[in-house]
Amino acid sequence: MRRASSSWLLCVLMLVASAASAASELRGTWSASTHEKSPDKLHLNLSHPEDERKGRGRLGFTESRASFQGLPTGDGPATFTLPREAGTFAFTGSFQDGEGAGHYRFTPSDAYLKAMASLGYASLTPNQQFQLAATGVTTQRIKDLGAAGYKDIPVEKLLMVGIFDITPEYVKELSRLGYDKLDLDELVQGRIHGVTPQRVKELADAGYAKLAWDDLIAMNIHGVTPAFVKEMKELGFKDVGPENIVSLRIHGVSADFARQMRELGFQDLAADTLVNFRIHGVTPDFVKEMRQLGFQDLGPDELVNFRIHGVRPAFVKEMRELGFAKLTSDELVNFRIHGVTADFVKKLRDAGYPNITPEELVRLRIHGIDETFMRAMSKGDKAKGGK
Repeated sequence: MRRASSSWLLCVLMLVASAASAASELRGTWSASTHEKSPDKLHLNLSHPEDERKGRGRLGFTESRASFQGLPTGDGPATFTLPREAGTFAFTGSFQDGEGAGHYRFTPSDAYLKAMASLGYASLTPNQQFQLAATGVTTQRIKDLGAAGYKDIPVEKLLMVGIFDITPEYVKELSRLGYDKLDLDELVQGRIHGVTPQRVKELADAGYAKLAWDDLIAMNIHGVTPAFVKEMKELGFKDVGPENIVSLRIHGVSADFARQMRELGFQDLAADTLVNFRIHGVTPDFVKEMRQLGFQDLGPDELVNFRIHGVRPAFVKEMRELGFAKLTSDELVNFRIHGVTADFVKKLRDAGYPNITPEELVRLRIHGIDETFMRAMSKGDKAKGGK
């Protein structure tokens, strides 16, 4: 009887253990693709459970093919695994033309759970363990980051550490280059925007040494590469500050644009003038068109003023067709500022004022006098003359 009771108890314990294992095991679907430029890597997208309120989520990451076990190299059915310290992913499915899809299950590691508890992470959920496994966060990395000064990292930030590959080596290299007081969010920013130790050195060699971290981030975001800096220096822009060099990139001031402007006679334009040109649309073609219309000596400020107030070649031509062949740049700008259009001139002429001058046109607009008022005035003058 005692033996039967023991067997029954053993059965119950095995069932409970099996149920617990099934409860902690996570399942979902996967898809994968290989990029032509990185054939040695596989990009995976995993669907995964989040919680009852949010439903299922998706998590994507790129992994070296060497990290997988049993990963096929060709098309057809596929059964392979991805072992991590936090647990193991087991995949089933198939591949065709470099792309794959199927189902997976994730089995969390009890050893990892205990090791994480000893590091202060005593209440990891199976889903958090799944995410830490997918992003490759090991206990050794947590210890090394702690030794580098990044202690008690919250779980949600540990995921960022994994996703964006914040390694102790990355921290140490940046520290050697003078960036030794960066917080975790700044390190993540650096990874997101491609601030590598190599890029820091290259920019320093190009004349931008000891940059503020925000300036480094801005340069990378907007594509201020060492090659771009070199091109601009060759054109004479040697002492352009970080904010100004970023402004050049933001507004599309390329080396080619600067050269074209120099070929048009603008030899000593400052960086901020070139930026103004780009902001307001002063292009080489615009300069050429205005010169063909006789405006040979317009300076940078006058060209920008034309663009700001809408003095375009078409407007100049319209006014010339109406007989205003010698309007100065200031008169054209005044016309645009006060709304002297070709239509306004024509209506006044139809109202009986064919010889009105540019100055009079501007005054009429300033005081809100239109063709209706002028017609009324004309009728009044005729009536007085008849008496």
